[in-house]
Amino acid sequence: MSFYTQDCRTHTGEAFNLRALRGQVLLVVNVASRCGFTPQMEGLEKLYREYRDQGFTVLAFPCNQFARQSPESSAMFGAFCEQRYAVTFPLMEKVKVNGRDAHPLFRHLRRQAPGVLGSTPIKWNFTKFLVGRDGQIIRRFGPRDVPRALRPAIEAALETPFSA
Repeated sequence: MSFYTQDCRTHTGEAFNLRALRGQVLLVVNVASRCGFTPQMEGLEKLYREYRDQGFTVLAFPCNQFARQSPESSAMFGAFCEQRYAVTFPLMEKVKVNGRDAHPLFRHLRRQAPGVLGSTPIKWNFTKFLVGRDGQIIRRFGPRDVPRALRPAIEAALETPFSA
């Protein structure tokens, strides 16, 4: 099972083809609208705008598993992000990131990049996974890692050539 074989949908319910992102550096984030970390959406958008022309994309998946901090529908979450933070990167469907019903993409990410002391569960909203051009998970970042602090890791990943 690879990163690119996962089935995903956008916040409007349309199929999203991860295979089309092969060769790009990705930042996959579980997000929420009513979290203390929600202002990170602005920083994620800045990263996206700064690096997208170099082959970088942010994929944001709303999640309501942590203190019910994203209770709205996926479509309403998308509208919130577009209006409040002028987000232009792909906003995905609401998913579960932990447990038996966790989205297969997040099960894959957790296995490939465990957290502190090797624990695999995601502890809170705004956990970030940096994925290389080859689909391999480079690093997991915690919710307190603000987007601007990820620049060195993103730049290093962007410098790595892609060979199909």
